[in-house]
Amino acid sequence: MPTVTYHHDGGTADVLDVEPGTSLMRAAVRNGVRGIVGECGGQAMCATCHVYVRDPYLGALPDISEDEEEMLDCTTAPRDADRSRLGCQVVVGPDLDEIEVDVPASQV
Repeated sequence: MPTVTYHHDGGTADVLDVEPGTSLMRAAVRNGVRGIVGECGGQAMCATCHVYVRDPYLGALPDISEDEEEMLDCTTAPRDADRSRLGCQVVVGPDLDEIEVDVPASQV
């Protein structure tokens, strides 16, 4: 089962075992991970699931879609050109069985 680690300011982290096919946003909301809102329910329309993907996992991510690209320009926390992604657009599974992300201090 894939593992997702959500790192928070102050050095704390939430570590979840997640069903394959689940987005980072959906896993976070279902498990009460602090700092991930998912206001639009995963339609890449709100940017409240913004995360910073840690460097070792960047190569395993899918390309950024046009919709995601637009929403990443609307995040509350500053966008990182390399590491920013919407949690609703990153899905764990056979090609991504482990990932670690940093949760921004603010989403709204």
